[in-house]
Amino acid sequence: MNLRDHTVNLNGAKHIAHRIFSDTYLEARRKFASAAPMAKAYPCSAKGPSGEALFTDVAYLGDRDAKRLLVLISATHGPEGYCGSAGQLLFLESELAATLPPSTGVLLVHALNCYGFAWDRRVTAEGCDLNRNFVDFSQPLPANPEYDELAEYFVPNDISKEGVQRADALVAAYVAAHGGRALRQARTGQYTTRTGAYYGGSKPTEARITLERIADDFGLAARDQVIILDYHTGLGPYGYGELMCEEISGLDGYDRAVKIFGPSATSPVLGTSAAIPIHGAQAEFWERALGDRHTYICLEFGTYPGGDDHLMRDDHWLFLHRPEAVNAELGQRIRKATKDYFYPQRADWMEMIAWRSHMVHRQAIEALAG
Repeated sequence: MNLRDHTVNLNGAKHIAHRIFSDTYLEARRKFASAAPMAKAYPCSAKGPSGEALFTDVAYLGDRDAKRLLVLISATHGPEGYCGSAGQLLFLESELAATLPPSTGVLLVHALNCYGFAWDRRVTAEGCDLNRNFVDFSQPLPANPEYDELAEYFVPNDISKEGVQRADALVAAYVAAHGGRALRQARTGQYTTRTGAYYGGSKPTEARITLERIADDFGLAARDQVIILDYHTGLGPYGYGELMCEEISGLDGYDRAVKIFGPSATSPVLGTSAAIPIHGAQAEFWERALGDRHTYICLEFGTYPGGDDHLMRDDHWLFLHRPEAVNAELGQRIRKATKDYFYPQRADWMEMIAWRSHMVHRQAIEALAG
């Protein structure tokens, strides 16, 4: 079987892009349910902006006992779910989904952090960065003194023009004294300030527990080979999908990724990635569960230059200091800015995501079938 023939027709990429992308979490969930009516819903205890119920939905394709498995995960970071949901719908529409090799299954985890997706927040309902929450909480938690020095900047008490100027001056002085690398280190995560940015938590979040339940329910630990594609947005050049390995799998994990996806795969161990090593990333869960039987890839699509620090600062300030305004004009403006950064609603960006996602899906299925 030549899997290169089993594709979606991307000649109408612009039309496809507008069909698979959504404007809200609820719209994305409806589209996913329509494309995967067999999906199992995992409820979230938090509610959406209008009081609506929230769910992580999981669909399985292929032989339930297949020893080789592709896992597609969206919305680890809430508003990055617009991209991830579209990638999952693209896969479900493609012939790849309809013509799986007998030895291969596909598990689609839609809206893992459904709270963040619905609210256009990067964090979970607990205020945690889910991609810092997969540490072993029975062990001493990582320290981050760099964050402690910049905590006032990341979540200031005042975001007026004068307050922002003071915060920016604090960062400028810090970078002048310590360098840009130290600033990036401050963003790697922290476990001391519950109301702060990049907070990894003091225990597993509900979303992490949901992923662990899904892994148990679908017997992931019994598989011989698992490829995980975790869709993200925000880092790197506009529209480019970087295939990022994580530090936890080391050079062995990177070598496995290169065999599957080619030398465009990157690694923070080698310094070739737009990301830097972090603690508690989702990859740590897969490393503990599967060891060298897995290949984890963060499929990171670039958006706009300038980074998301100011957006996250405003978001944390809003929910900490003005929770009564989250649905008012102020809150909607702050939430929309976050959404627009992580989800550029432009035809060119959406087409780039569709093309790259399909290529990576095909490479993964070919590797599992090989």
